[in-house]
Amino acid sequence: MTLIHLSHSLFNETPFKVLENDDFSAEAFTYPSGVEALTVKNSRGHLTLLPYMGMIIWDAIFDGQSLKMKDMFSQPLPGKGIADTYGCFQFSSGLLANGTPGPEDHYQLHGEFPTSKMSNAYVKVEDGEITIGSSFEYVKGFGYHYLAKPSVTMHKESGLFDIHMSVTNLSKSQKMPLQYMCHMNYAYGENATLTDSLPDGTFKLRESIPSHVHPTKEWLAYNDELKASGKVIDKLDDSKHYDPEIVFFTDDLTQYADTAEFRMNLANGKNFLTKIHTAEFPIVTRWILYNADQQVAAFALPGTSRPEGYHAAEKAGTLIFLKPLEEHKFSVTTGLEK
Repeated sequence: MTLIHLSHSLFNETPFKVLENDDFSAEAFTYPSGVEALTVKNSRGHLTLLPYMGMIIWDAIFDGQSLKMKDMFSQPLPGKGIADTYGCFQFSSGLLANGTPGPEDHYQLHGEFPTSKMSNAYVKVEDGEITIGSSFEYVKGFGYHYLAKPSVTMHKESGLFDIHMSVTNLSKSQKMPLQYMCHMNYAYGENATLTDSLPDGTFKLRESIPSHVHPTKEWLAYNDELKASGKVIDKLDDSKHYDPEIVFFTDDLTQYADTAEFRMNLANGKNFLTKIHTAEFPIVTRWILYNADQQVAAFALPGTSRPEGYHAAEKAGTLIFLKPLEEHKFSVTTGLEK
């Protein structure tokens, strides 16, 4: 095993090769915006990660196929929240609260964690794998105290990769709420089909309208049509109806299986895959949006609860609480299957 401890001094406008062997390479650089990034390559493609900004996966390309949504950002931008840089492939939503704040909630979109200033960034290489990780300690006087350790693992000769998150409540005296969603903003594939390993009817249409959604008459009529029919969008062939967004949720997936698989089967024969353990992620969200600025088919967003806010999760009984010094781990396998 080889462990390389990263330093801010490695990141400059001129790319610096941190690592290179027969299976992988890792190159550090800084965007014009000042955000530090690491591009990690294998024989199939690459990930561009932001090890000091939430361990965000900014970009993902394998076999010439981009996995990332169409967005309005040419580069990651520093900001206090994910809305300031909403152009990434994946970010961690949470961790004290996640999703869209409801009427009773008082936190920013997708919580405090997504653009956190990370520390202790590293690259680890062993047995045909390369892992990039970092950590973030959150602490407030008279408030919560936790340690989050996100990481991403690539495998040699593979378009699939693993996204990990570990959260530890560092308080010795109080329990801590935990809401987490692995928010993967997959590219919209025209005429793609969406499949999963779950029983028919598992996904249900979101009936609430969050504050950031501004419905049109046409959208309301389409939403009512979906609601009345119970239809779940499983083919991306009607993009004129996906603005504003269309969202579906599952209920507790542990009742069906220990693991669940979700796929976007593209018209060119390639497949995007997301695989989860349902005990870690009992709720999955499907988010579809298509307009001139943003095009995304997040076919499976694994989470501990629906992303309708802290109080909504509390009322639904899906809010997790970590005991003092308790750790909770999550892992998602995703990427280009073939």
